[in-house]
Amino acid sequence: MTIRFWGVRGSVACSGPDTVRYGGNTACIEMRCGDRLLIFDAGTGVRNLGNSLESERPLDVDHFFSHTHWDHIVGFPFFSSAFCPDSKIRLHAGHLKGQGGLEGALRQAMAEPLFPVPLDIFRACISFHDFEAGTTLDPGDGISIRTAPLNHPNEATGYRVEYGGKSACYVTDTEHVPGLPDGNILSLIENADLLIYDCTFTDEEFPRFAGWGHSTWQEGVRLCRAANVKKLAIFHHEPNRTDDALDYIAAAARAEFAGAFVASDGLALVL
Repeated sequence: MTIRFWGVRGSVACSGPDTVRYGGNTACIEMRCGDRLLIFDAGTGVRNLGNSLESERPLDVDHFFSHTHWDHIVGFPFFSSAFCPDSKIRLHAGHLKGQGGLEGALRQAMAEPLFPVPLDIFRACISFHDFEAGTTLDPGDGISIRTAPLNHPNEATGYRVEYGGKSACYVTDTEHVPGLPDGNILSLIENADLLIYDCTFTDEEFPRFAGWGHSTWQEGVRLCRAANVKKLAIFHHEPNRTDDALDYIAAAARAEFAGAFVASDGLALVL
């Protein structure tokens, strides 16, 4: 089971000399379970992912969305693999059932006057699968995906991928309640090998941003300790967070939890 980070930034993509080392692309994760390809979110990082897959086309891929705020879908129209006629792309979301579904949200995002070409421009065989967060998904080939609802404006979904005795959790865009660990998350991540967690803020910053729907690296550490998680990927970096500031967070987090690290664009892990 392998994981590659293609976008680790939150809220808005950012570029410049202060974000070179950790990257400025918004959320996109590639997971490989044996020969199966799973993608999580479609922020600006999905463009580079799509380009990297050129030699593997046509694709057969399951693509999961945490939610459909701009920073998590803005790269989808530029996912070049979606233009390959023989590719099969199954899109999944757990927060829009009964609300027009994922297809409706993506069609709206790619409709005039917001975007010049419609969703139908794609040539791949694209299907839409809406489910209720809390459902366990079975994509086959020995992969099991548990899901859970997250505390975020307009709702979001957390994922736990299990394959070959390993487990990786993708839990981003969620706001914690200080002093009250989220039971949905604790159940989802228990004994996981890896937790990719929304660490937009620090505990010191958090009170100024209550209601924004994001969490802190310190809460990520607390969750990992409580749920016996092996590694914590600090993810969804605040867009003004410089490389030097992330270096500081990396050192502080490792001092608190040996398995903590700051995710960066291009970083690959093998579980």
